[in-house]
Amino acid sequence: MPSTGSRKRYDSPKRTAAAGRTRAAVVGAFGDILFADGYQATTIRAVADRAGVSAVTVYKTFGSKQGLIKALWDITLAGDDEPVAMADRDQARAVFAADEPTMKVWLYAGAVRGVHERLAPLAALLAQAGLEAAAVLATGEQERRVSVRTFVDHLADCGALRGGTDPEHATDACWALTGTPLFAKLTAEAGWDGAGYQQWLAEMLTATLL
Repeated sequence: MPSTGSRKRYDSPKRTAAAGRTRAAVVGAFGDILFADGYQATTIRAVADRAGVSAVTVYKTFGSKQGLIKALWDITLAGDDEPVAMADRDQARAVFAADEPTMKVWLYAGAVRGVHERLAPLAALLAQAGLEAAAVLATGEQERRVSVRTFVDHLADCGALRGGTDPEHATDACWALTGTPLFAKLTAEAGWDGAGYQQWLAEMLTATLL
């Protein structure tokens, strides 16, 4: 007869997979209702009903509505729900591996473009959604600034950052240039396409950093 420990080890992958499916279903339901009906209508009960789970399950998995917002934000930012840090993803690795500084900037601008194309609609919606959403947006900006500083430090380590440039000042400038509101203004309001935005951003970052 198998030991209790063996049964736990055998069942664990199944439980993990089931939990992952539940999590994905709940986040998907949250996003669907959020975009269709607005933030106020996106209640835990409505999300649970749409996902086919209990409200208790939603609370146990995400803790609160703010936890749901953060989960949706992170998945939209990354483009999937794989537990891989942004710095370890293929686009970031390509930036770090590129030989030429201008290519690093071009690839970085492409990564920024991809993030904003996924994230801008959600960011615009959450900007009008109250304090819970504002806290998630603020955390996202803090995380984005850390990511920008990593890129600036990488350029400095490679000897590509312009001589005499203060990394802190360069980070501030890059952080401002790569923000979602500016992307939305140039694309949604000015009518630029993604390729035009990427070209402009690469030129601006090259002039600012290299």
